[in-house]
Amino acid sequence: MDAINNVLFPGGRLLGIEWNVWKAIGWTGNAVFFSRFFVQWWVTEKRKQVVVPAIFWWLSLVGSLCLLAYALFYRKDSVFIFAYAFTWIPYIRNLVIHHRHKNAHVLCSDCAANCAPGSNFCFNCGHPLLALVAEEAGTKE
Repeated sequence: MDAINNVLFPGGRLLGIEWNVWKAIGWTGNAVFFSRFFVQWWVTEKRKQVVVPAIFWWLSLVGSLCLLAYALFYRKDSVFIFAYAFTWIPYIRNLVIHHRHKNAHVLCSDCAANCAPGSNFCFNCGHPLLALVAEEAGTKE
């Protein structure tokens, strides 16, 4: 690890801070974790409604895992380790929910609009969606 530190951080200092690989991982985790707020703010402003996009959860996951690695392998501080030891659970759960919701959308066969799960009619053209047509066909037979 010392050889890598000497190559990446000659003299071990940059901007008055003592650097090493683990400190770089920790700061990367902080930067990634912090960037998620800008992403959520930008998407919310763009759509004019509160939105938490999947990238928010990916940034949360990557940032917290970097910070956990920094805490485990460099700081070895039980308080810091415990603070990030379980944060990945809701992040992964939210990514799974997002993925399931995205896959549950129904494609309109008439205009190809991507309609919300459970929709009976296309929000764009009003055409009955395939799930409704299939149910009606099954009940008429």
